[in-house]
Amino acid sequence: MTIDAEMNRLKNATYPGRGIVIGQTPNGTYMVQIYWIMGRSPSSRNRVFVREGDAVKTDTVDKSQDVDPLTLYYPIRVLGNAHIVTNGDQTDTIVHTLQNGGSFESALKTRTYEPDAPNFTPRISGLIDLGDAQAYRLSVLKTVGGDARYCSRQFFNYETAIPGTGHCITTYTDDGNPLPSFQGEPYAVELFDDIQQTADIFWNLLDEDNRVSLLVKFIHSETSDLVIVNKYGSG
Repeated sequence: MTIDAEMNRLKNATYPGRGIVIGQTPNGTYMVQIYWIMGRSPSSRNRVFVREGDAVKTDTVDKSQDVDPLTLYYPIRVLGNAHIVTNGDQTDTIVHTLQNGGSFESALKTRTYEPDAPNFTPRISGLIDLGDAQAYRLSVLKTVGGDARYCSRQFFNYETAIPGTGHCITTYTDDGNPLPSFQGEPYAVELFDDIQQTADIFWNLLDEDNRVSLLVKFIHSETSDLVIVNKYGSG
Protein backbone atom coordinates (compact mmCIF):
# COMPACT_ATOMS: atom_id res chain seq x y z
CA MET A 1 0.00 0.00 0.00
CA THR A 2 1.32 3.47 -0.89
CA ILE A 3 1.91 6.22 1.66
CA ASP A 4 -0.96 8.20 0.11
CA ALA A 5 -3.26 5.24 0.67
CA GLU A 6 -2.08 4.92 4.26
CA MET A 7 -2.72 8.64 4.85
CA ASN A 8 -6.24 8.10 3.51
CA ARG A 9 -6.60 5.18 5.91
CA LEU A 10 -6.20 7.66 8.75
CA LYS A 11 -8.37 10.28 7.06
CA ASN A 12 -11.22 7.85 6.39
CA ALA A 13 -11.35 6.48 9.95
CA THR A 14 -14.07 8.17 11.99
CA TYR A 15 -12.52 7.15 15.29
CA PRO A 16 -8.96 5.78 15.31
CA GLY A 17 -8.76 7.02 18.92
CA ARG A 18 -5.34 8.04 20.18
CA GLY A 19 -2.40 7.86 17.79
CA ILE A 20 1.39 8.03 17.68
CA VAL A 21 3.63 8.75 14.70
CA ILE A 22 7.43 8.62 14.86
CA GLY A 23 9.81 9.25 11.99
CA GLN A 24 12.12 11.80 10.35
CA THR A 25 11.68 15.00 8.35
CA PRO A 26 12.41 14.78 4.60
CA ASN A 27 15.62 16.83 4.97
CA GLY A 28 16.87 14.44 7.66
CA THR A 29 17.37 17.27 10.16
CA TYR A 30 14.75 16.36 12.76
CA MET A 31 13.28 13.28 14.33
CA VAL A 32 9.52 13.67 14.68
CA GLN A 33 6.94 12.63 17.25
CA ILE A 34 3.21 13.21 16.72
CA TYR A 35 0.52 12.35 19.24
CA TRP A 36 -3.21 13.01 19.28
CA ILE A 37 -6.30 12.27 21.31
CA MET A 38 -9.91 12.00 20.20
CA GLY A 39 -13.20 11.83 22.08
CA ARG A 40 -16.84 10.90 21.59
CA SER A 41 -18.22 11.62 25.07
CA PRO A 42 -18.34 15.02 26.82
CA SER A 43 -15.76 13.85 29.38
CA SER A 44 -13.38 12.64 26.66
CA ARG A 45 -13.72 15.97 24.87
CA ASN A 46 -13.13 17.95 28.06
CA ARG A 47 -9.36 17.85 27.57
CA VAL A 48 -6.43 19.93 26.37
CA PHE A 49 -2.69 19.44 26.02
CA VAL A 50 -0.66 21.72 28.28
CA ARG A 51 3.10 22.18 28.03
CA GLU A 52 4.98 21.76 31.30
CA GLY A 53 8.70 22.35 30.81
CA ASP A 54 9.97 19.71 28.38
CA ALA A 55 6.88 17.57 29.02
CA VAL A 56 3.23 17.80 27.99
CA LYS A 57 0.29 16.80 30.16
CA THR A 58 -3.40 16.33 29.50
CA ASP A 59 -5.67 18.59 31.52
CA THR A 60 -9.38 19.35 31.76
CA VAL A 61 -11.12 22.37 30.28
CA ASP A 62 -14.16 22.38 32.58
CA LYS A 63 -12.93 21.55 36.08
CA SER A 64 -16.50 20.94 37.30
CA GLN A 65 -16.97 17.82 35.17
CA ASP A 66 -16.23 14.32 36.42
CA VAL A 67 -12.84 13.08 35.21
CA ASP A 68 -11.80 9.58 34.19
CA PRO A 69 -8.31 9.17 35.69
CA LEU A 70 -7.24 7.21 32.59
CA THR A 71 -7.54 10.44 30.58
CA LEU A 72 -5.07 12.45 32.69
CA TYR A 73 -1.39 11.67 32.13
CA TYR A 74 1.82 12.93 30.53
CA PRO A 75 1.87 11.87 26.86
CA ILE A 76 5.45 13.06 26.39
CA ARG A 77 8.42 13.27 28.73
CA VAL A 78 12.18 13.59 28.25
CA LEU A 79 14.93 11.79 30.15
CA GLY A 80 18.37 12.77 28.88
CA ASN A 81 18.52 11.62 25.25
CA ALA A 82 15.30 9.62 25.59
CA HIS A 83 12.12 11.19 24.21
CA ILE A 84 9.10 9.18 25.32
CA VAL A 85 5.56 9.37 23.92
CA THR A 86 2.60 7.25 25.05
CA ASN A 87 -1.17 7.26 25.39
CA GLY A 88 -1.25 6.80 29.17
CA ASP A 89 0.55 6.72 32.49
CA GLN A 90 2.99 4.15 31.12
CA THR A 91 5.00 7.24 30.17
CA ASP A 92 6.04 7.41 33.81
CA THR A 93 6.67 3.66 33.95
CA ILE A 94 9.11 3.97 31.04
CA VAL A 95 10.87 6.98 32.59
CA HIS A 96 11.30 5.27 35.96
CA THR A 97 12.53 2.05 34.35
CA LEU A 98 15.09 3.88 32.21
CA GLN A 99 16.27 5.82 35.26
CA ASN A 100 16.97 2.49 36.97
CA GLY A 101 18.90 0.96 34.08
CA GLY A 102 16.02 -0.87 32.44
CA SER A 103 14.74 -0.69 28.88
CA PHE A 104 11.68 0.47 26.98
CA GLU A 105 10.70 -3.17 26.51
CA SER A 106 11.22 -4.19 30.13
CA ALA A 107 9.13 -1.24 31.30
CA LEU A 108 6.20 -2.23 29.13
CA LYS A 109 6.39 -5.87 30.18
CA THR A 110 5.08 -4.65 33.54
CA ARG A 111 1.95 -3.09 31.96
CA THR A 112 -1.08 -4.30 30.01
CA TYR A 113 -3.96 -2.77 28.05
CA GLU A 114 -6.22 -0.26 29.84
CA PRO A 115 -8.90 -1.65 32.21
CA ASP A 116 -11.79 0.04 30.38
CA ALA A 117 -14.03 -2.92 29.54
CA PRO A 118 -15.41 -3.75 27.03
CA ASN A 119 -12.91 -1.83 24.87
CA PHE A 120 -9.73 -2.75 26.76
CA THR A 121 -7.98 0.11 24.99
CA PRO A 122 -4.45 -0.78 23.83
CA ARG A 123 -1.53 1.00 25.43
CA ILE A 124 0.56 2.47 22.63
CA SER A 125 4.05 3.82 23.24
CA GLY A 126 7.08 5.15 21.39
CA LEU A 127 10.69 6.06 22.11
CA ILE A 128 13.35 8.08 20.36
CA ASP A 129 16.68 7.70 22.16
CA LEU A 130 19.35 9.83 20.51
CA GLY A 131 22.02 7.72 22.24
CA ASP A 132 20.59 4.41 21.02
CA ALA A 133 21.61 2.39 17.98
CA GLN A 134 17.91 2.04 17.13
CA ALA A 135 16.41 5.10 15.45
CA TYR A 136 13.10 4.60 17.26
CA ARG A 137 10.81 2.05 18.85
CA LEU A 138 7.06 1.55 18.96
CA SER A 139 4.90 -0.75 21.06
CA VAL A 140 1.29 -1.92 21.26
CA LEU A 141 -0.08 -3.75 24.32
CA LYS A 142 -3.55 -5.19 23.69
CA THR A 143 -5.84 -8.12 24.36
CA VAL A 144 -5.76 -11.22 22.20
CA GLY A 145 -8.95 -11.11 20.16
CA GLY A 146 -10.68 -8.95 22.74
CA ASP A 147 -10.24 -11.58 25.47
CA ALA A 148 -9.07 -9.79 28.62
CA ARG A 149 -7.46 -12.96 29.97
CA TYR A 150 -4.65 -12.64 27.44
CA CYS A 151 -2.25 -9.79 26.64
CA SER A 152 -0.26 -9.43 23.42
CA ARG A 153 2.92 -7.33 23.71
CA GLN A 154 4.13 -6.10 20.33
CA PHE A 155 7.41 -4.26 19.84
CA PHE A 156 8.65 -2.68 16.61
CA ASN A 157 12.27 -1.47 16.37
CA TYR A 158 13.40 0.73 13.49
CA GLU A 159 17.18 0.71 13.05
CA THR A 160 17.34 3.55 10.55
CA ALA A 161 14.94 6.44 10.07
CA ILE A 162 13.60 6.99 6.55
CA PRO A 163 13.64 10.69 5.55
CA GLY A 164 10.10 11.93 4.98
CA THR A 165 8.45 8.86 6.49
CA GLY A 166 6.84 8.17 9.85
CA HIS A 167 5.30 5.03 11.28
CA CYS A 168 1.84 5.25 12.81
CA ILE A 169 0.00 3.25 15.46
CA THR A 170 -3.46 4.02 16.82
CA THR A 171 -5.52 2.57 19.64
CA TYR A 172 -8.40 1.54 17.36
CA THR A 173 -8.87 0.67 13.71
CA ASP A 174 -12.08 2.74 13.62
CA ASP A 175 -15.35 3.29 15.44
CA GLY A 176 -17.34 0.35 16.81
CA ASN A 177 -18.95 -1.23 19.86
CA PRO A 178 -16.75 -2.42 21.39
CA LEU A 179 -14.00 -0.39 19.75
CA PRO A 180 -11.77 -2.66 17.60
CA SER A 181 -8.10 -2.64 18.66
CA PHE A 182 -5.31 -1.68 16.27
CA GLN A 183 -4.24 -4.54 14.01
CA GLY A 184 -1.02 -5.29 12.14
CA GLU A 185 2.26 -3.42 11.91
CA PRO A 186 2.72 0.34 12.18
CA TYR A 187 1.87 1.88 8.83
CA ALA A 188 3.86 4.47 6.90
CA VAL A 189 2.73 8.10 6.69
CA GLU A 190 4.26 11.19 5.09
CA LEU A 191 6.19 13.72 7.16
CA PHE A 192 7.20 17.30 6.36
CA ASP A 193 10.08 19.69 7.06
CA ASP A 194 7.93 22.40 8.66
CA ILE A 195 6.52 21.71 12.13
CA GLN A 196 3.41 23.87 11.73
CA GLN A 197 2.64 22.31 8.34
CA THR A 198 2.97 18.89 9.93
CA ALA A 199 0.55 19.83 12.70
CA ASP A 200 -1.95 21.32 10.25
CA ILE A 201 -1.90 18.32 7.92
CA PHE A 202 -2.33 15.70 10.63
CA TRP A 203 -4.97 17.74 12.46
CA ASN A 204 -6.97 17.97 9.24
CA LEU A 205 -6.64 14.22 8.66
CA LEU A 206 -8.49 13.54 11.91
CA ASP A 207 -12.28 13.42 12.02
CA GLU A 208 -13.50 16.97 12.64
CA ASP A 209 -16.16 15.98 15.17
CA ASN A 210 -14.01 13.63 17.25
CA ARG A 211 -10.55 15.24 17.25
CA VAL A 212 -9.61 16.85 20.58
CA SER A 213 -5.88 17.67 20.77
CA LEU A 214 -2.68 17.07 18.81
CA LEU A 215 0.99 17.76 19.38
CA VAL A 216 4.00 17.66 17.07
CA LYS A 217 7.55 17.53 18.39
CA PHE A 218 10.68 18.04 16.27
CA ILE A 219 13.86 16.72 17.91
CA HIS A 220 17.45 17.61 17.03
CA SER A 221 20.45 16.89 19.27
CA GLU A 222 19.85 18.71 22.56
CA THR A 223 16.99 20.88 21.30
CA SER A 224 13.38 20.33 20.35
CA ASP A 225 10.43 22.32 19.03
CA LEU A 226 6.81 21.70 19.95
CA VAL A 227 3.45 22.68 18.47
CA ILE A 228 0.15 21.98 20.25
CA VAL A 229 -3.34 22.16 18.73
CA ASN A 230 -6.35 22.09 21.08
CA LYS A 231 -9.94 22.11 19.86
CA TYR A 232 -11.58 23.07 23.13
CA GLY A 233 -9.11 25.34 24.88
CA SER A 234 -5.59 26.72 24.96
CA GLY A 235 -2.50 24.78 25.98
